[in-house]
Amino acid sequence: MKTHKIIEKARKEGRSFLTENEAKELLAGRGIPVVSCRVARDEDETVSLARECGFPVVLKVNSPKIVHKSDRGGVFLNLKEEQSVREAFRKIIKNYQDVDPEATVTVQSMLGKGVEVLIGTIADRQFGPVVAFGLGGIFTEVLKDIVFRMAPISPEEAGKMVRQIKGSRLLQGYRGNPAVDTLSLQNIIMRVSRLAFEIADIAEMDLNPVAAFPHGAQVLDARIKLR
Repeated sequence: MKTHKIIEKARKEGRSFLTENEAKELLAGRGIPVVSCRVARDEDETVSLARECGFPVVLKVNSPKIVHKSDRGGVFLNLKEEQSVREAFRKIIKNYQDVDPEATVTVQSMLGKGVEVLIGTIADRQFGPVVAFGLGGIFTEVLKDIVFRMAPISPEEAGKMVRQIKGSRLLQGYRGNPAVDTLSLQNIIMRVSRLAFEIADIAEMDLNPVAAFPHGAQVLDARIKLR
């Protein structure tokens, strides 16, 4: 089984989770399309990175101690100008000061609207890594529309996973909305399954949401837990 320098670094620091920027770097290194995020440590740096990304942008709290970023106001979407970025930075730092005084923020581009799906893995003691696919975003917990397969996933099985969820019609186009690029979703599923299969240090991966568009798909947020 392989390992990775990002995981080795986290291990040395005694961490069981990768930060979002670390998780996305690991995914991108395996050819998985991600919306890259950059880490800012103060207000002025946050504004500078927002300018470089181009407005609108997304700000998120960044800390290995914080797993669920939206629980306490750790995510701000669609920030369209510098003042709103400054205000969001201050709120994030204030909201999590008691959890991690050294927390930073990540800055990333705000993409257009796509269909949000979930792609993830969990290491089963008996069967090894199991891959999950379903509707993402707010639908994950509400509808629980998810299918599972054991890794690694073949192209045929990835295609079946995409078609077998109850919400597959949302991916095929509905009420004037165009169909999304299901081949891109299948490719991400296969690459994620291979990553989980080859790197035993990964206990869980949660790519949610993954935004699917008529052309392509990208991971908007990623959480990776280590064994």
